Amino acid sequence: MKLVVKVIEARNIPAMDLNGYSDPYVRINLGKQRFRTKVVKKCLNPYWGDEFSFRVDDLSDELVISVLDEDKYFNDDFVGFVKFPVSKVFDSPDKSLPTAWYPLLPKSKKSKPKDCGEICLHICLSQNSSYMDISNIAAAPSQRNDNVDSESFSMASRSSSPSRLEATSSANKNDECLTNKFEPSEISKPQASEGRSDDLVSPASFDDLMKTMEGKDQGIELPTNLPGGVLLDQLYLATSSDLNALLFSPDSKFPVALAEFQGKTEINFGPWEFENENLVRLNTYLTAPSKISKSLKAFETQAYKLANGKSFAILVSVSTPDVIYGSTFRVEMLYCITPGPELPSGEQSSRLLASWGMNFVQSTMMKGMIENGARPAVKESFDQFSTLLSQHVNPVDLKGTGSQKDQVLASLQAEPQSDWKLAVQYFANFTVVSTIIIGTYVLFHICLTAPSTIQGLEFVGLDLPDSIGEVIVCGVLVLQVKRMFELVARFIQARSQKGSDHGIKAQGDGWLLTVALIEGSNLAAVDSSGFSDPYVVFTCNGRTRTSSIKFQKLDPQWNEIFEFDAMDEPPSVLEVEVFDFDGPFDEATSLGHAEINFLKANVSELADIWVPLQGKLAQAWQSKLRLRIFVDDTRGGNAIREYLEKMEKEVGKKISRRSPQTNSAFQKLFCLPPEEFLINDFTCHLKRKMPLQGRLFLSPRVIGFHASLFGHKTNFFFLWEDVEDIQVASPNLSSMGSPIVVITLRKGRGLDAKHGAKTQDAEGRLKYYFHSFVSFTMAHRTIMALWKARSLSPEQKVKIVEEDTETTSLQTEESGTFVGDEDISMTEVYSSALSVPMNFLMELFSGGDVDKRVMERTGCLNYSCSPWELDKDVYERQVCYNFDKRISSYKGEVTSMQQKSPLPDKNGWLVEDILTLHGIPLGDCFNLHLRYQIEDRAKGCYVKVSFGIAWLKRNKHQKRISKNILSNLVDRLKVMFATVEKEYVNGR
Repeated sequence: MKLVVKVIEARNIPAMDLNGYSDPYVRINLGKQRFRTKVVKKCLNPYWGDEFSFRVDDLSDELVISVLDEDKYFNDDFVGFVKFPVSKVFDSPDKSLPTAWYPLLPKSKKSKPKDCGEICLHICLSQNSSYMDISNIAAAPSQRNDNVDSESFSMASRSSSPSRLEATSSANKNDECLTNKFEPSEISKPQASEGRSDDLVSPASFDDLMKTMEGKDQGIELPTNLPGGVLLDQLYLATSSDLNALLFSPDSKFPVALAEFQGKTEINFGPWEFENENLVRLNTYLTAPSKISKSLKAFETQAYKLANGKSFAILVSVSTPDVIYGSTFRVEMLYCITPGPELPSGEQSSRLLASWGMNFVQSTMMKGMIENGARPAVKESFDQFSTLLSQHVNPVDLKGTGSQKDQVLASLQAEPQSDWKLAVQYFANFTVVSTIIIGTYVLFHICLTAPSTIQGLEFVGLDLPDSIGEVIVCGVLVLQVKRMFELVARFIQARSQKGSDHGIKAQGDGWLLTVALIEGSNLAAVDSSGFSDPYVVFTCNGRTRTSSIKFQKLDPQWNEIFEFDAMDEPPSVLEVEVFDFDGPFDEATSLGHAEINFLKANVSELADIWVPLQGKLAQAWQSKLRLRIFVDDTRGGNAIREYLEKMEKEVGKKISRRSPQTNSAFQKLFCLPPEEFLINDFTCHLKRKMPLQGRLFLSPRVIGFHASLFGHKTNFFFLWEDVEDIQVASPNLSSMGSPIVVITLRKGRGLDAKHGAKTQDAEGRLKYYFHSFVSFTMAHRTIMALWKARSLSPEQKVKIVEEDTETTSLQTEESGTFVGDEDISMTEVYSSALSVPMNFLMELFSGGDVDKRVMERTGCLNYSCSPWELDKDVYERQVCYNFDKRISSYKGEVTSMQQKSPLPDKNGWLVEDILTLHGIPLGDCFNLHLRYQIEDRAKGCYVKVSFGIAWLKRNKHQKRISKNILSNLVDRLKVMFATVEKEYVNGR
């Protein structure tokens, strides 16, 4: 008689470690027989799913199930236990205790009463050691841990064979890795099927089994690729469920055709069965003979790790015990089937991603030789798999899909709506209804009222209100009519603003980022009308793209496309912010913001997503944007090699390309996407309260640190874009005589990695200290080179400014006047007599210290200018600066071309200035023209400033924009000349 104990999971385990977690495992005792489960690291709600069999010799024996917390250097901590007399199980109906939760008891009755948690068990007696009640297990309650490696199942209790015990031991060791989201299950060579009960064979069809698996899905994530590397990554013209059925359904002819195509014989496909809530089947076959080996017996176990109806993950473990060292390793393949993008033809596609790895269940010195020998065989097998699969289902050309991306996005059109329907929705409000009612009332009153006698100051044709009520009604009517006209004007303006492509076509080869702004939902209303004038600003790698403005909308439709110039490295973060437009120089109201981190987001899921906005207004209104984001690399497989060659020139030393296994381990360690690759890593110390030795990992987008001390792991990374400054501190006693690399992050950035920072300054910036590098020079050069590669240098800024200046085409004619200046209506906006000599006032346009101090005082940052150059009796120069947030919340950039020439009477100067605004909404619609006329006087000078706007594009809001700019300009001019006078007084 066998006692079968299934240890499913536990919940509310008390924290036994200082980090607030426990490392629980279960120990089961029956007489002298003892088993234990694997250890689940850092978890208070562990899931085991292990099953154990005990030989029952005496019904008076007690089954003791204890939960303990593992400690590496001390005795394991006791958490709680439960006891079951075997006689209780024998006397129960069906000789089974159904799946249930049992409270854990403290170690002794004298212990203080406390909550030790609960454990979920299923216990039964059976004459067959392979007995398992599938219905009870399927109905077992589950509150699994988010870590997918808890899905791995153990079959150690089903057999006492050494191979199974080895697999169990290896699984326990693999669980110690905290960073892997997915640990492949260890499945040993299956036993003969003669001893298997008929109850184990599921009579359900494959579709029914998939539906059962779909019902069991509780937010399980897609497993990461195995460390051996990706063998196949292809789109196919089929749905994910159809592709899954083709590859793994018992009714499919493809597995048989594949086995015959690969030369396999004596093929035996087992039925799909539920074991430990995993859908598993066991296959056996003889491999094809090769030049170096004869035909071998292979045991293949296929297990579903995820099947939610859309995405599927199948782990295949192949064991060949007859080969040399065959009992020490398993060859594993992971098939991930996910929905692909919708094709331009409207057909559905699916993506098949296959990776492989070697799982060594025993340590061996031949590990490297075994891996090198298995790699070409696995690749050859998958080449045959890909060739045969393309004959059964059509593959989709990724390049062809990418080339049609522009056509797909360009075809975006707003949902057509009639003007009458929109008008009814827009004007169905209290203001319009009340105006119509009051207007109708007054009109009928006028028609029904007889002419009254003339009295007071009235005369024929003029009938003044005779009471307070009439005055109030007339005033309300006037205000309502005025408001009515404003609404009509707004509606006409909104209908005239239609979405268009405001993007700039990307240039160059590299990583291409394309963002399609589709629509917004539930944007906050900040105008008195109950609506907003929203527009969206996208920022990536220092470049911004601004959408058009949708007037009087809370659910706007944009359908606009934005492209960013090709980048050498994949983009890290896309910042999205929605503003309400009130004028170029008015303080913008943020309607919400969002940040899309490409290192944490699945790129395939970004093809069509709703992004929730953050911020007080956005969260109160539950605002969100619908985006379509595409990231492509136009350079193909040479991108990594070209990037490393560029970094070698910066560092001054050869940088070797890492193997796929190393890159895969790096990606798993920090949960990074497949396109991120490791450049270099260094052993160093992280300086906090106590130095912590670990490794510093450097990649194109992140800098990460990993350390493991007494089982406690420190793991964090932050983006290069978050780094504000990198400095080298001199060595001291605490740094063990080694220089210190101090990395300072920008304010509010890197909060996920705050636990690795040593200090946080008064401005809220995190500082990280790294020292004791084996080669400090190499480490420092590599860090500085990667940081500069992700930052925009001053030379690049100057180059961009020069390119922008050339595109404005504000060149001079032979006469020396600006193009188009004669067509602009100039208006005098400022004039004043100053007690400053004309020569000192001209210092305002010299580019010297006075010029820079005055511009900074008026809110112009990063001020730079070129020297004056003489061209046909006219001096010219170029000026560039950014607006302070006090001047413009958009922090736009200004490029200016200035000319100065003496007045006809040689008694002063005429300075003409044309300003072009960048990064400001509608800034490409106009240029600003200023004219400074400075005349010399006896006791100072006289200055007169004229202003005009050159409209480059037709716009419905010219009056509104002009008024906003003019009011801001006058204030700046007053501050400017007042500062000049103050500078003159201080300098005397």
